[in-house]
Amino acid sequence: MGAKKPRVCVIDGLGGGIGAVIIKRLKELYYENIEVIALGINVLATAQMLKARANQGASGENAIVVTAPTADVIIGTVSIVLANAMLGEVTPKIAAAIGSSPAYKILLPLTQEQVEIVGVSREPLPHLVEMAVAGRLPEVLKAICPGSWPDGDAALIRC
Repeated sequence: MGAKKPRVCVIDGLGGGIGAVIIKRLKELYYENIEVIALGINVLATAQMLKARANQGASGENAIVVTAPTADVIIGTVSIVLANAMLGEVTPKIAAAIGSSPAYKILLPLTQEQVEIVGVSREPLPHLVEMAVAGRLPEVLKAICPGSWPDGDAALIRC
């Protein structure tokens, strides 16, 4: 089996705005050198992420349960691993599927729930997305795709 593009799943619910911001930045930095899958907890979230140029998209609990284990990296807010978060949209099955996926998870510390992550400074969304996509993701991709990440050239990323 030949090398494949790293698969990054972006998961969002409600209106999909945060997921869309993440995907736009992924596309600006990595172009088509990673496979970006939009997993919307609802159809509206998926539509917004597809407008942001995700390679593929799917909606709902089953799509997330089936696709999360196939990801190399999952990016979303911390709410995606909290059962019943996002006004009840995150079902226990969704939270369990994401949490138990072998994918590396990069979670933004944003939530509307009564959850506080101690030791994390409050940053605006654009700063968090930049830290996740430009700061942490390259390190993760280098670790999961060793020897296939030439310095300064995202065009040759392969796992």
